[in-house]
Amino acid sequence: MKFEKYDIIVVGAGHAGCEAAAAAANLGNRVLLVTMDLRLMASMSCNPAMGGIAKGQIVREIDAMGGCSGVVSDKTMIQFRMLNRSKGPAMWSPRCQSDKMMFSAEWRSQLERVPNLDFWQDSVDGLLFEGDKVCGVHTFMGGNVEAKAVILTNGTFLNGLIHIGEMHFPGGRMGETASYGISEQLREHGFEVKRLKTGTPVRIDGRTIDFSKLVEQPGDDEVTGFSYLPHEPIAKQRSCYIARTSLKVHEILRKGFQYSPMFAGRIQGVGPRYCPSIEDKIERFSDKDSHQLFVEPEGWTTQEYYLNGFSSSLPDYIQYEALQAIEGFEHAKIYRPGYAIEYDYFPPVQLHHSLETRLVHGLFFAGQINGTTGYEEAACQGLMAGINAHRLIHDEEPFVLSRSEAYIGVLIDDLITKGVDEPYRMFTSRAEYRILLRQDNADARLTEKSYQLGLAKEDRLQQYLKKKQVVAEIIEFLNGTSVSPDTINGFLETHGTSPIAQRAKLGYILLRPQLNLFDMIDGLEMLREKYDLSDRFVRECVQEAEILIKYDGYINKEYDLAEKLNRLDYVKLPADFDYHTLTSLSFEAREKLNKYKPETLGQASRISGISPADISVLAIFLGR
Repeated sequence: MKFEKYDIIVVGAGHAGCEAAAAAANLGNRVLLVTMDLRLMASMSCNPAMGGIAKGQIVREIDAMGGCSGVVSDKTMIQFRMLNRSKGPAMWSPRCQSDKMMFSAEWRSQLERVPNLDFWQDSVDGLLFEGDKVCGVHTFMGGNVEAKAVILTNGTFLNGLIHIGEMHFPGGRMGETASYGISEQLREHGFEVKRLKTGTPVRIDGRTIDFSKLVEQPGDDEVTGFSYLPHEPIAKQRSCYIARTSLKVHEILRKGFQYSPMFAGRIQGVGPRYCPSIEDKIERFSDKDSHQLFVEPEGWTTQEYYLNGFSSSLPDYIQYEALQAIEGFEHAKIYRPGYAIEYDYFPPVQLHHSLETRLVHGLFFAGQINGTTGYEEAACQGLMAGINAHRLIHDEEPFVLSRSEAYIGVLIDDLITKGVDEPYRMFTSRAEYRILLRQDNADARLTEKSYQLGLAKEDRLQQYLKKKQVVAEIIEFLNGTSVSPDTINGFLETHGTSPIAQRAKLGYILLRPQLNLFDMIDGLEMLREKYDLSDRFVRECVQEAEILIKYDGYINKEYDLAEKLNRLDYVKLPADFDYHTLTSLSFEAREKLNKYKPETLGQASRISGISPADISVLAIFLGR
């Protein structure tokens, strides 16, 4: 096969690869996306859902930047929920259940509409180099393909090994072959390569589940979705359900522990702490009589169900017996057993914050190859790799988001400065500025930046500017309009809060914890006539205005703190400095600074083992 020369080649069409290819091509580059199976773009190989705690914020950030994950999720969702509504707005996280087949099909449709993007179904078994620079890839069928930059998004396919009980066999996912050659080649180029493990549960025939014995979990009445662009919310939803294990289930599972590849030591890779297998859970939490399970439909038309929380690599007959001991699953049949998969990854301390590798110029890593787990974590890395590969080949400075600008910034900074020794999953607790990084304001944080990069289009910018103006007008009206006691006291008393004795500003009254702006608009004629809450855009603006009024003090305090700490990120460190010569540093600091070579004083401060005293020594050395 004779290929044209491309600007950027993306290897792998998972969530990272799809976002990388879309971003790079939408920025005007000639892009080739190479994948083993064009039918499985952005495949939901594990649970059929997008978003969740902190992950929903990432999807909204991708959307605000002009990525596709939010748009595809909105078009293919079968249920929507806003999680953590009982907590403060910094914790609210959108999540949707998706139709997994529609999700892949819609992603392919989105990508096939992108100019400058070509596709090739094949396996990449090697990279092409010119000295310390990548210059293309070698594919199993097509031969050499040249490019100025390459983005590897291989997921779980690099030397992937599937485990079910005592049986194991090569595979990147069930029914798909593993990928060989790249790990071995990069190890020869000086890269460190390690192993991780992940797993997935049985898939169940919904026709054999007794749903009357389960707890129904319907979607929200209001479906806001992920994308900031105008879109029609789904008119109907499919319910999920909650089930529980029992001591009997645990006893059956324990019978298979002697055959478990995890307990027997056949799996060398470390699994995800926050998404453990069911056998790991009952072993680690042996005091628990039961564990909660979520029964999730995989689409509108299929009867296939995903049993979230029942991931396992035990022998299939043990999984089947234990499943039928769960209430509601007494007669359940399965489509396929759960399994564990072991795969290669490259510790991400070998990357710059742009996601370009330190050892090979023009080579980028994104997704599970960097030790992360989750569709959303992979997708945002792909987006950033696509942007930075574009900027590299056009001799532009890397685009890096700080920890106070986005969860994407937190994730990448954690990977590069702290590394991973288990699959990395994003949580709100990882973000020290989570009051700033809310799901509602991702457009305010990122859309103008992305527009300046050339990725977010004019329609996104105008939608954000319109929202910004309306929110500002709502805040100005509330903070500038006074109401008399006779106008509002009846409303206040019905909402369990004390009446006012003299005129007061509406914005000041809104600060009361018993009140929210939606109730005030419903209950006060002067507001009801002004704001039409049946309009989704108006509701979004009202919600944003309320958050900015109620949390103004907290938000400003966090901005001030972020600004002080971000100053360290403007202090550059020499790239080739030998820290062993600074004997005032602790020995651990010298070792880790030489290993990780942080680019700024801020990055150095976030490396585990680097103390404030070490940072003071560096600051004095730099003349600060």
